[in-house]
Amino acid sequence: MSHVRKTTHSRKASPRKKNRPGRGITRKSTKRATSKRWSQRVTKESDALDLKRGVFTLTSPKRIAASLKRSAEHSARRKTGAYRSALSMLTFYINRAGKTLPKTQRERLEKAKVELRRAFGRE
Repeated sequence: MSHVRKTTHSRKASPRKKNRPGRGITRKSTKRATSKRWSQRVTKESDALDLKRGVFTLTSPKRIAASLKRSAEHSARRKTGAYRSALSMLTFYINRAGKTLPKTQRERLEKAKVELRRAFGRE
């Protein structure tokens, strides 16, 4: 007796690929990613900045910029100038958040970029 499985779509089952000479066998990679959230690892372990916790959730763009500036100037981990490191970390956060970042917070962080330029006298 055979059991018939009902499906809600009409997709045909694809035949199994046979191992043919001259073609590689595709296998799943057994190598595991070192971190599920690589951006979190980059933030913690990179030679960028030692950030104050929750700096990107502050409500004032001026306070965000001031905190980033303070962190950049006092960090022993950074390899470039303080302004470049601070701006890079802010941009990194905005880019990694992507579409999940609320519009109001994105606007606040974009304003923080302007404030950061002002704080470093780059305006």
